[in-house]
Amino acid sequence: MMRTHDCGQLNAELIGQSVTLCGWLHRRRDHGGLTFFDLRDRSGLAQVVLNAKTDQALHHQAKGFGPEYVLKVTGLVRQRPPGTQNPKLPSGMVEVAAGAIAVLNPSQPPPFEIDDQLDVSEDVRMQWRYLDLRRPASQQKLVLRYQVIHQIRQTLHALGVVEVETPVLTKSTPEGARDYLVPSRVNPGRFFALPQSPQLFKQLLMVAGLERYFQVARCFRDEDLRADRQPEFTQLDLEMSFVEEEDVFAVVEQVLRAVFEEALHLSLPLPFPRLTYEEAQAKFQSEKPDLRTEAQPWAFCWVTEFPLFHWNDQSKRWDAEHHPFTAPRAADAEWLERDPGKIRSRAYDLVLNGVELGSGSIRIHEQALQRKIFAVLGLSEEMIQERFGFLLQAFSYGAPPHGGFALGLDRLIALITRASSIREVIAFPKTQKAVDPVTEAPSPVTEAQLRELGIAVVTAKPSQGAEHAR
Repeated sequence: MMRTHDCGQLNAELIGQSVTLCGWLHRRRDHGGLTFFDLRDRSGLAQVVLNAKTDQALHHQAKGFGPEYVLKVTGLVRQRPPGTQNPKLPSGMVEVAAGAIAVLNPSQPPPFEIDDQLDVSEDVRMQWRYLDLRRPASQQKLVLRYQVIHQIRQTLHALGVVEVETPVLTKSTPEGARDYLVPSRVNPGRFFALPQSPQLFKQLLMVAGLERYFQVARCFRDEDLRADRQPEFTQLDLEMSFVEEEDVFAVVEQVLRAVFEEALHLSLPLPFPRLTYEEAQAKFQSEKPDLRTEAQPWAFCWVTEFPLFHWNDQSKRWDAEHHPFTAPRAADAEWLERDPGKIRSRAYDLVLNGVELGSGSIRIHEQALQRKIFAVLGLSEEMIQERFGFLLQAFSYGAPPHGGFALGLDRLIALITRASSIREVIAFPKTQKAVDPVTEAPSPVTEAQLRELGIAVVTAKPSQGAEHAR
């Protein structure tokens, strides 16, 4: 193996042993004939010492090492002299007396110091994200993200929920945010869409008899961005058959209790409080109530019975409050044709300290009811068949009652880590202009690629904005 130990593994039990470490030169201190430097890897720091009296050639070689050089160090572990010990570090009681050092790769001077006490703008850090991620604070957020997702998978596995992947190249069904479209080379003039969520596929999995499904799903929405939005994001997607609202709540609450115990060593009191939409508006003037108290500080609650529809003054028609697959409350079904605005839905949101973490609903599973909902939304029979014919056909083959939930993982992990935005907990996020600052995507493509796809780029007049494609 290239190394025998990680830097953060060094301790007093290794005193007198020869070790080989690999990592980046974090910081150096020259004291005449003695040179100290900290070697950094993901596990932490190790102090390396070079003595000109014992090995002048090696001491001289080290003078050429710059910040972020990638080094391989072999030497003896020894106790640090009194006064130089650092009890704050796991490896802070020992050091490595270097016997041999190899430069695995030199480094240019980085654009900023790789240090957690960094005072550099987010734009600069995201442009050099692969350097920003060398900082322990940045790495710890990604490690915690992994731990959260791992805990979610373990908990759902224990509850008998099956993980299933659904397609990323799918059908455009414009509802809510804009779709990202992908042209099909082998079907000229036709397009795939990247999924805004796996909504339709997870309902089809319920028709298929999977009964309990989940997925850590990548989702894509072409919408205006802010601190808690990205064009691509990750959500925990969950769907179950033969359930009522309380069944869904119980599973989500168990998942979150396990996550908070693992990540923050906090015990969440269950069940979470429930408020109807009307109660939340009356008591808090918000559909995202903040229930924190001194005794209960990050307080969960469920908000239920949202309106099924809201009136869109711009388009002069009814829109779905959540999405068109949400079931109405049975007691309100009589208003479907007379006054849709009075209908309460079987939708629910999960709110943490005034922030919506996710939402879900009991779904429509009957073809006739789904057609009525589409009709209220102003979809013609032709539009219904073109966009959702496959779903209605599936409902005609014994679709079970089902419901589910989608939890925003980026937002959850940002709250757990107290990050200023979800960009901090995504390895390579986009800017607020939907640009990847590392790779500079989106970028132009060649004329040959466009011809192969049957796409022409037309330069618009200045008053019409930038380029567009047809």
